[in-house]
Amino acid sequence: MNNIVTLKDIAKALNLSISTISKSLNDSHEISAETKQLVLDYAQEHHYSPNRLAKGLKEGKSRSIGVVVCSLENNFAAQMLDGIDSASTGKSYQIIIMQSKESQQQERACIELLYAGGVDGILISPACDTVDFSYLKSLQESGFPVVLFDRLSDQINTHKVGANNFKGAYDATVHLIKNGYKCIAHLNTNTILSIATERLNGYKQALKDYSIPYRPDLLRSCDYSDPKKLISDLEASIQYYMALKERPDAILTSTDQITTRCLALLNKLGYQIPQDIALIGFTNTDLADAFHPALSTVHQPAFEIGQLAASKLISLIEKKYQEPEYETILLETSIQVRASTKSKT
Repeated sequence: MNNIVTLKDIAKALNLSISTISKSLNDSHEISAETKQLVLDYAQEHHYSPNRLAKGLKEGKSRSIGVVVCSLENNFAAQMLDGIDSASTGKSYQIIIMQSKESQQQERACIELLYAGGVDGILISPACDTVDFSYLKSLQESGFPVVLFDRLSDQINTHKVGANNFKGAYDATVHLIKNGYKCIAHLNTNTILSIATERLNGYKQALKDYSIPYRPDLLRSCDYSDPKKLISDLEASIQYYMALKERPDAILTSTDQITTRCLALLNKLGYQIPQDIALIGFTNTDLADAFHPALSTVHQPAFEIGQLAASKLISLIEKKYQEPEYETILLETSIQVRASTKSKT
């Protein structure tokens, strides 16, 4: 049985025109305060809810935002989505979330589906293998609002919100150096997106500032496009490092999944952390204290990244900036020191 109350139902019950009911609910000056109150009381009592889609069509907005993330599996993405939801709900927008699974092809399919579905704008954290932004750029050039978050690229001119990846990697490397580690490996991803290049550059700069030569043989990249490939790449990298004549005494890892899986693999292969090798990496896992040993991490302000990115997109949608001056905003990371990088001395 359908119990949804419509404008027509209210009009019939109160013996008023549909136009009068609509104007009353929209607080029109044409309607008396007494009639407005009568209509409001009836609407609330009978749980009347306006048709969002119809209202959106009339206003030229659906009041919905499309969000494309690489995966819903990791804690970092979940925290960013909480931030997006917080900003969107506060402005009466709903969010529709889709995942690219690190595939550029699936990412485009997500964008096409969201655009066809009538969202007012898109927030996107690009897939690791995204190299072509032309489709996204063509949408943006047609006046459709797009904002990048977390994973940023110079290939599109829009608002971008992420973490200060250079500083995060720099600080983590310096922390290892100050704790007596001098032969530091870096495990990164095989992407051209800024997250990988900035973290690599931060690592290199810290080595340079402390007069430690950069060794190309200590840099390894993992294929992020497939979970099974990622694990096999990671295992191969660890075995490669441990077979080196001058093997590393510490590893800096660059993503949530690489960091936690690296710790698990080192334990599985029987290495003592940090005695055999120290470990610090980018991850926002809530379980860092529960790992064996407790894991030192580069923590990113995930909630704030999502919240600010959503606010920027809503500003574009609502045309608060007629000719927007696009900003790239990098929020500060923090080093959370635990047992996995205990000082050598």
